[in-house]
Amino acid sequence: MSNTPPAVTAIMPARDDAAHMTAAVSSVLSQDYPGVLDVVIGLAPSADDSAAVAATLALDPRVHVVANPAGGTAAGLNQALEASTGTVIVRVDAHCELPPGYVARAVETMERTRAANVGGVQAAEGEASYQRAVARAMSSVFGVGDAKFHYGGDEGPADTVYLGVFDAETLRSVGAFDESLVRNQDYELNWRLRDAGHLIFFDPELVVRYRPRSSARRLASQYFQYGQWKREVVRRHPRSAKPRQLIAPATVVAIVAATIGAASGHRWMLAAPATYAAAVLAASAHEASSLEEAAALAGIFPTMHLTWGAGFLVGPPKSARQVSTHTETGPLP
Repeated sequence: MSNTPPAVTAIMPARDDAAHMTAAVSSVLSQDYPGVLDVVIGLAPSADDSAAVAATLALDPRVHVVANPAGGTAAGLNQALEASTGTVIVRVDAHCELPPGYVARAVETMERTRAANVGGVQAAEGEASYQRAVARAMSSVFGVGDAKFHYGGDEGPADTVYLGVFDAETLRSVGAFDESLVRNQDYELNWRLRDAGHLIFFDPELVVRYRPRSSARRLASQYFQYGQWKREVVRRHPRSAKPRQLIAPATVVAIVAATIGAASGHRWMLAAPATYAAAVLAASAHEASSLEEAAALAGIFPTMHLTWGAGFLVGPPKSARQVSTHTETGPLP
């Protein structure tokens, strides 16, 4: 790290986060970082006491609150970014807590690699049994594919990382977060950074705890939206598409086709869903730490895969597809 550490601003979107915001902000302010460190909260209209909690937090001169009337996550991040003064920007969610040493490590890695964005592992952890099983699924290759930020790996260049610690000037130069996207804003931003020739760097030492959804209904809704907005990102940036992203929608199509075919007398078409079911059972048995967890995973894996795949096939509603100013440019380096 240089003799004069860069000033750091943590930007945090918040909406209905009264129960978690204090812990999230405290995790930033308690960082053992030798430079200037402050927090800007982009506060959306909330149904709980988020405004009162934010006002109390702002009694600390290191905490600033800006309004996010649009309400979206990306809008909140951009409002906070506009009010920030740091040359390094740390993205923090209001329901997560940064571990000790996170900021210092990220800045050190950024200076060492000259990356535009540095991030690490989304360490899914659950409390109740179902949530713990979801965390297990989110940490497995069978569940979420080969993105290292889900489960770790060697440090190095990456397509995307969890949260992110950004060079502020570079972040602003590519237009920051796309407010027209409800989900998938991080991946889309990292695509634009990479497309502009910048480095996204994965550091497995940067580990942030994440609490997954605690019910099947909420998990299904989450992954359906993930699939919808991934479809929109691919529509806008076709070169960002990865072959692995076609597996889930192809599985949905195969199951639907097999069901229709079997109803028409072509029972041999059930081989495809049977193969998928066998893979789910095998992965559940392999990943689980108990029979109870294996049974839960046997339902969680298809929930994640099939809702994501269905969302990708459907895409977001046309009314939600706002025009984006971010378009494809030249070939990716």
